[in-house]
Amino acid sequence: MRTRLSILTWPKPKGGPHHAICHYCDTVHVAEPIPEGSRANCILCGATLFQNRPASLARVTSFSLTALLLMLVVHTAPFVSMDAGGMWTELTLPGAAKALIDDGTPLVGFGVALFTIVTPLILAGGLVYVCGPLMLGRLAPGAMFVTRWMSRSEPWNMIEVFLLGVLVSLLKLGKVAELHFGIGFWAFAGLMFCMAGAVAAIDKRELWDRLEVARGG
Repeated sequence: MRTRLSILTWPKPKGGPHHAICHYCDTVHVAEPIPEGSRANCILCGATLFQNRPASLARVTSFSLTALLLMLVVHTAPFVSMDAGGMWTELTLPGAAKALIDDGTPLVGFGVALFTIVTPLILAGGLVYVCGPLMLGRLAPGAMFVTRWMSRSEPWNMIEVFLLGVLVSLLKLGKVAELHFGIGFWAFAGLMFCMAGAVAAIDKRELWDRLEVARGG
């Protein structure tokens, strides 16, 4: 009974048989439903084909909602404060992007805004919009279109790269100024983990299967 209920947590579209292709050796497999919490592996090379992650929709929605709330803090609260020779400077994340643009490096400034503000917002907002209704078996208007854009924006979500660059820069600045991490910095660190958790919470194959079933396919 446990196995049957677990399989039903990932509904399959009508028709079939459904197939999965290994991304490493191109072996074609018949994609049968698998129990919740397990994964399907390639019979030739052993690579993972797809996974049925536990409570996937609830987890991705929770992580994404938390990420959106943290974005409010990141974009409004001080990110870092610096005291250098009596001169006190305080920056937020949007303020840092604007400062880079005003200082003559617009390409870097727009890149910071795109990869750390716009792209995470599209990804987290899109996951909530798509996966929230799917928990009720419903398809949000334009969900297919939004999911395609989420897939395209996912590689451009570079929060962890930006955070690593900030830490390296702050280590150098720490020798000439007194630095204070603001609430925005710690919220940004939490945002990084939430975005990683949201993306990892659901298998892409499962997401598309759920969308097809909700559409009536």
